[in-house]
Amino acid sequence: MFTHFFIDRPILSSVISILILLGGAVAMWVAPISQYPELAPPQVSIDARYPGATAEVIASTVAAPIEAQINGVDNLLYFNSVSSSSGNVTISVVFKPGSDPDINQVNVQNRVSQALPLVPQVVSQQGVTVEKKSSSIMMVLSIFSPDDRYDSTYIDNYANLYVLEELKRVPGANRASVFGLPDIAMRIWLRPDRMAQLGISVQEVANAIQSQNQTFGIGQIGAQPTPAGVQQTFVVTAQGLLTKPEEFENIIVRAAQQGTAIVRVRDIGRAELAKRDYSIASRMNGRTATTIGIYQQPGANAVETARAVRARMEELKRQFPTGLDYKVTLDTSLFTLNSIDKVVHTFFEAVVLVIAVVFLFLQSLRATVIPILAVPVSIVGTFVGMHLLGFSVNMLTMFGLILAIGLVVDDAIVVVENVETNMAKHGLPALEAAKRAMTEIAGALISIVLVLVSVFLPVAFLGGVTGTLYQQFAVTIAISVVISGVMALTLSPALAAIIIRAHHGERRGFFRWFEATFARLTDGYVGGVARLVRGWPLALAAFGAVIAGILILFRVLPGSFVPDEDQGYFCVVVEAPDTASQSYVSALGEKAEKILAAEPAVQDVAFVNGFSL
Repeated sequence: MFTHFFIDRPILSSVISILILLGGAVAMWVAPISQYPELAPPQVSIDARYPGATAEVIASTVAAPIEAQINGVDNLLYFNSVSSSSGNVTISVVFKPGSDPDINQVNVQNRVSQALPLVPQVVSQQGVTVEKKSSSIMMVLSIFSPDDRYDSTYIDNYANLYVLEELKRVPGANRASVFGLPDIAMRIWLRPDRMAQLGISVQEVANAIQSQNQTFGIGQIGAQPTPAGVQQTFVVTAQGLLTKPEEFENIIVRAAQQGTAIVRVRDIGRAELAKRDYSIASRMNGRTATTIGIYQQPGANAVETARAVRARMEELKRQFPTGLDYKVTLDTSLFTLNSIDKVVHTFFEAVVLVIAVVFLFLQSLRATVIPILAVPVSIVGTFVGMHLLGFSVNMLTMFGLILAIGLVVDDAIVVVENVETNMAKHGLPALEAAKRAMTEIAGALISIVLVLVSVFLPVAFLGGVTGTLYQQFAVTIAISVVISGVMALTLSPALAAIIIRAHHGERRGFFRWFEATFARLTDGYVGGVARLVRGWPLALAAFGAVIAGILILFRVLPGSFVPDEDQGYFCVVVEAPDTASQSYVSALGEKAEKILAAEPAVQDVAFVNGFSL
């Protein structure tokens, strides 16, 4: 029999187990950590801007042409768009789970390129961005001025120039973005009364700025073909794009005509270097701040990514100008880390309890060692399968490993019990007893593994989000059970042939008392079963009552997708009337901030006006 091959070669059996253990250790070291498996399907976000347009105009002239082009893209599930009166439109494109996010982004980008000729020219000039969208935010940090030295324009611009790009380069960070539009622009403030007196329209001003704020290739002096004797060539340069408010104010809107003077921008308004958009503003604990959201890359280690972000921010902080600081207001990795730590503690507690129970019933340190060795090999080796399948270390996989602790020792216990039984009944030495035992139970061990795998593995084929969520839980248990079966057929009998010794004499002390007590409990259980057999109608009635109770409780108890957990933060959405101004919403937000900040348990309050999570 093939098990005899491993019994006669204990070194080979040990090497197999060591290789499984080492492979699992390496896989465990590089495994990504997250709270739950990646549930949300891949998404691509399309963002465009149409300054001055209403939501209805944006929806019909920008969103509609783009939606018509992206409809039918490969692996598309659905898409939706949100147009706002601030001139912004966001189209979220959702794809089938399991599709490649990079390929999805390229496909959408190609479709958007086809739609650009169909949208207003100003939208194309502003730029249409296409990027992968993360399912959830990993971290939120706020950059602020503790002494209110800097205004929101300065903080937004500093964050956009010196912080955002650095955070995007952090390994594991998929995206970092400011809640709002941090870009700085040259704003032209016009005086309608002066324009009316001079008969100048807004379009004339826009055309003048566009025509006089360009870069041109002037040419060269001395370029070929040249007369003989020319020994040098000079590149002619001229002022290109304007950069200062004074330069924009000097733009000629209308040239001098008969009886009229030159009209410049400064004659009908003024230029100011300021924020491109004021529709979104943020505060942190009542102070003006720039709020940055950081999104985790799919498959990345959330804990390591959060640590890397904090380390990079500490490096950037040393370069901050005086009077500027930052604070992390939300870090979801902390809850993930605490949850995983608690699960790990539970894991080790379960290991200790399993060791105690096994030793209590086997009553031999030598015999206890064999099933206990199956625990680390089976559990750690499971990480190899998790790595190959792309699983992460999350709440569900860890719960699966905890449940598997009690299952992986069963096969080894069966081996040890049968070896000891053959030694006691037939007086065989350990080697012969191990071979005889494996001849008797090898088929049963394989059946045990197949039965357990058949119980959990079908969960992996469930569809939808529920199947995605519990797939890793079930497959993790199945992998550990398969590895424990391999250990029971290779390592456990080989160790039993070497380690186990025959028992001589009766049990003494605690074990004698335990066996006597357990024997009485067994006798009582057997007697109870006999009475139930004799009174089988009552037993069936009790069984029916239990089933009915289960059905009633199943209907009464509330249900949820995942258990509700206190993650240390919550979001409050403040809705204002459709016609409410930003000042009104800001004042409403200040009231909400004060109410929340008055609570002793509240540490930080971050408020974003004009943006919804």
